[in-house]
Amino acid sequence: MRIGELASAAGTTVETVRYYEKEGLLPAPQRSLNNYRSYGQAHLDRLRLIRNCRALDMTQDEIRAILSLADDHQSGCGPINELFDEHIAHVDERIAELTHLKTQLMEIRQRCLRARPDAEDCGILHGLSEMQVEERQERHTHLG
Repeated sequence: MRIGELASAAGTTVETVRYYEKEGLLPAPQRSLNNYRSYGQAHLDRLRLIRNCRALDMTQDEIRAILSLADDHQSGCGPINELFDEHIAHVDERIAELTHLKTQLMEIRQRCLRARPDAEDCGILHGLSEMQVEERQERHTHLG
């Protein structure tokens, strides 16, 4: 199949296919006599795996690791389980960060329970001006 057919079958774009090829996540296809890329079922399966990992918010490094483990039929499920456990821990940390952010936003929002005619009287703007910014903690998630 050609690149457009592959992209369509995987629910992605041609640009995404080319990007994954460039990044080494998707192997280069064979070329036909007219120099068109020629993809097979293995490309489609791998592209779907990559897309599903991205849908789970996995980084390229995590995807590379999964692909490497998938290619190594001797490794078993243990290393894949460990990788998923690490990713779940990253998600838990991100949820904690977002919960803290939501609390901060709600506290500022409470300063202005009704619309005021003049922005100078806006409780949110005053809250933003008076807010003590906390030191950003070093993230221990894959988001950096």
